[in-house]
Amino acid sequence: MPDVVLKAVDSEDCAFFFNHQTDAQANEMAAFGSKDPHDKGAFYARWQRILENPEIVCRTVMADAHVAGYVAHFEQLGKPSISYWIGRSFWGKGIATEAARQFLQLIAVRPLYARVALSNLESVNVLTKNGFKQMATESSYSEARDALVEEAIYSLEHD
Repeated sequence: MPDVVLKAVDSEDCAFFFNHQTDAQANEMAAFGSKDPHDKGAFYARWQRILENPEIVCRTVMADAHVAGYVAHFEQLGKPSISYWIGRSFWGKGIATEAARQFLQLIAVRPLYARVALSNLESVNVLTKNGFKQMATESSYSEARDALVEEAIYSLEHD
């Protein structure tokens, strides 16, 4: 496995995040990405809001000194939640699982929630390997797919 390190997000990292987001296969898998992943203006405006919001904790995931993606903690639907996005060239190497493990050491709040398309088995595996348990499913509208998608809701409780 590559050496995985989390670091504070800087403006140069966002260019890598944008490239990751424009990958059609990644968008299909994630299901809940941007309606128009190629809209650079909307992307950078969203990331400016993320980086300026003191309630959001976000880290760049580095793998062998390359920007592999990000992991974030924020409130979603009134619940403390995490999310992550790893570029496709970094898939299948344990990077997301390790990044989530490290990030969960930074975030003390429990329970902590995550939502994932049921069809995104890789992300389901990342969550379960890090102790999350599925607690519910629901149909949610996916702008990326322009359809309802079955989504699993996971929680991580206190140890």
